Amino acid sequence: MITGAHSLIYSSDPDATRAFFRDVLEFPYVDSGDNWLIFALPPGEFGVHPGEAGGSDLYLLCDDIDKTIAELTDKGVEFDGGIVEEQWGRLVSVRVPGAGTLGLYEPKHPLAPH
Repeated sequence: MITGAHSLIYSSDPDATRAFFRDVLEFPYVDSGDNWLIFALPPGEFGVHPGEAGGSDLYLLCDDIDKTIAELTDKGVEFDGGIVEEQWGRLVSVRVPGAGTLGLYEPKHPLAPH
């Protein structure tokens, strides 16, 4: 049976991207050799949305987006634009060194792992 999921982020600067997740977001990790870090993720969920064939997105969840943005800003994290209010949550785009952006949102919907 399925025991977990392994997500990938592609980066033009893997060392900077790994440092972001290790040092800024402080995700636990293992080094599988030669600084090839594999990060543990917080509890997760996934949804299936209508759209063109294929594709996926990664969003990090938080309980209080204003507080999380303030904490990350203090660590030098940059954001693309401000908070967007959606029916399903409050969303912002986080700049990840070498890897573009990923979503951060405070959900307004029930969470699957809870």
